[in-house]
Amino acid sequence: MPAPSFCQGLQHAQEMTHFPFSPQLTSSSFLRIGQLSNVDLNEDIRELETELPRQHPNEIPHNEKLLSLKYESLDYDNSENQLFLEEERRINHTAFRTVEIKRWVICAMIGILTGLVACFIDIVVENLAGLKYRVVKGNIDKFTEKGGLSFSLLLWATLNASVVMVGSVIVAFIEPVAAGSGIPQIKCYLNGVKIPHVVRLKTLVIKVCGVILSVVGGLAVGKEGPMIHSGAVIAAGISQGRSTSLKRDFKIFEYFRRDTEKRDFVSAGAAAGVSAAFGAPVGGVLFSLEEGASFWNQFLTWRIFFASMISTFTLNSVLSVYHGNAWDLSSPGLINFGRFDNEKMGYTIQEIPIFIFMGVVGGILGALFNALNYWLTMFRIRYIHRPCLQVVEAMLVAAVTATVGFVMIYCSRDCQPIQGSTVAYPLQLFCADGEYNSMATAFFNTPEKSVVNLFHDPPGSYNPMTLGMFTLMYFFLACWTYGLTVSAGVFIPSLLIGAAWGRLFGISLSYLTKGSIWADPGKYALMGAAAQLGGIVRMTLSLTVIMMEATGNVTYGFPIMLVLMTAKIVGDYFVEGLYDMHIQLQSVPFLHWEAPVTSHSLTAREVMSAPVTCLRRIERVGTVVDILSDTSSNHNGFPVVESNPDASQVAGLRGLILRSQLIVLLKHKVFVERANLSLVQRRLKLKDFRDAYPRFPPIQSIHVSQDERECMIDLSEFMNPSPYTVPQEASLPRVFKLFRALGLRHLVVVDNRNEVVGMVTRKDLARYRLGKEGLEELSLAQT
Repeated sequence: MPAPSFCQGLQHAQEMTHFPFSPQLTSSSFLRIGQLSNVDLNEDIRELETELPRQHPNEIPHNEKLLSLKYESLDYDNSENQLFLEEERRINHTAFRTVEIKRWVICAMIGILTGLVACFIDIVVENLAGLKYRVVKGNIDKFTEKGGLSFSLLLWATLNASVVMVGSVIVAFIEPVAAGSGIPQIKCYLNGVKIPHVVRLKTLVIKVCGVILSVVGGLAVGKEGPMIHSGAVIAAGISQGRSTSLKRDFKIFEYFRRDTEKRDFVSAGAAAGVSAAFGAPVGGVLFSLEEGASFWNQFLTWRIFFASMISTFTLNSVLSVYHGNAWDLSSPGLINFGRFDNEKMGYTIQEIPIFIFMGVVGGILGALFNALNYWLTMFRIRYIHRPCLQVVEAMLVAAVTATVGFVMIYCSRDCQPIQGSTVAYPLQLFCADGEYNSMATAFFNTPEKSVVNLFHDPPGSYNPMTLGMFTLMYFFLACWTYGLTVSAGVFIPSLLIGAAWGRLFGISLSYLTKGSIWADPGKYALMGAAAQLGGIVRMTLSLTVIMMEATGNVTYGFPIMLVLMTAKIVGDYFVEGLYDMHIQLQSVPFLHWEAPVTSHSLTAREVMSAPVTCLRRIERVGTVVDILSDTSSNHNGFPVVESNPDASQVAGLRGLILRSQLIVLLKHKVFVERANLSLVQRRLKLKDFRDAYPRFPPIQSIHVSQDERECMIDLSEFMNPSPYTVPQEASLPRVFKLFRALGLRHLVVVDNRNEVVGMVTRKDLARYRLGKEGLEELSLAQT
């Protein structure tokens, strides 16, 4: 046999790059960049870190115009090889119906478990936070009479910092990917990017414990956002019928052990998380459609809606039993904004311009929030990259939050009568008997309770100065808190900020209109909350439905839509939404819906990676092992070309085979001696590949003897004989549309003789971005 043939020689930069690294990045900095920004680095880098002595530079240079090479793609395109087609042909109508029933069963299980996790978080937070507030309230009441309130401040700050320290330690040292709300990571996963550890069982445990400790620790965070990540992890685990973390295989749902199926269930889990958080099944489906899923179909809509409905019902049932009214079903979500009275709070046509104006304010404030958080995150990536520093920062924020709250309550003289009040922990402080401090209702409570108070407390419950000071301080505290190494969401803090300035706006209007009936501050608190959240996260459709379902009021559908659309348009004029911004800061190769509008001048020849490593249809085992073991590349797909003894003939494309498939073939020794090519190779089944999914063993763990290296391996049965290809003259938007719509990982570029000339991967497309000065090309580096 002749020497192994390579199409065009060496390597295509398939999951690597043909660009030089950025000169300002040192090799030691490669290991740490991006970890703080809610991203876990790849496992092989982690292993490298444990082998080398850790070097922590004081500053890590970070450029937002980089694309990270750390992230692999998911294989959303099914490999239609002989094994796959044989299995599909064997499935009769009954077997197909069984698979469909299993899909519905999995969706029901996702809904039930997500609802139960939400119940657990809610009950534990309620009890622990209640205990903390009772201890601090008793202490403040005691020292108000005899002096020495500084001890109360110390107690409050110490309690907060201690609880947050535990929450931050478990995230920073055990599972960094559990930091934040998890929405950017799930959005990336559904887009086709493999974020390490993002849907592991360990991540779920750390996420749930972390969010409980963050909320109890008094940070400006909510427990609703992380429910989306939690639901996604639950879905990923259940749909596989096993836990790779616990090394338990229940031998069920084996058919779904591939990226395509797993992705659809993760979409359902994200929707179930939203549904449990807000009691909004339809809002959950729309959230998954608008913010999450990059791939959608009609059948998926029904299954996702079913999972969302089951999630809400489970939460409602369990919490109703817990609260002692088993048949009431009055707790559809973790947060219930309460019902608004239609008679008192109708709206007229004169108010439409006012709502639009509130949307503009929300868009501007949201853009300001995102811009400040952007610079803060850049600072964190550069300087606060050690886990111990991240924990210290989280403790500092917790202590400062408690101190700011205490000082503002102490300085406030806004006293309101206790009678008829719904305040859970009224602080009297220096108010007269029978009165409580109004500032304490905002700070001395969980953010969810504070939002409901701002929506429903009667007019006159808050002094304008109280609301103004609270809005200002909480805005900066929430901005500082988002991005800490703790599990926490931004939904509720955004709603709280908006509800505070919205209520202030309503009070101002009632002064101007001399107490007109339509200037009810609760209504404007709702609009302000929608405007602020819309301005920060830029959701429109799903957020409208979530707000309507959470308030149980369809009347405000139109004004909420107006406010959210305006907030999004105004916010987008200045900066991106918060989630998109963090995805960009993490240097993730995220593919948007469309290619950059000015990219028609580029062709596949200009964007592809070349030259390409090819394999022959019948290849020597030693050649395959050497290619897979090459540390200078981590290619994940190899074009298979015809085995032509005559070098003058064109080695036309015959198929595509994945690294994971080759590793399984080597592991099971599916090859024959060169002298006996007529022998039949050992037969493998798709089950062998599914059993290895998703953590395929590294090539280093597979031993191939010197004799075995001379054996031959026939790839015909295992390769995908019909991979997607494009001619080298195809324009970038055309390549992008094909790649994005089909969820590809590899797109082979061929010439007019069907000879492989290049390969397009996710990073080749993601590096082109529309900047302020037109089309720009990002650098690629090991960030």
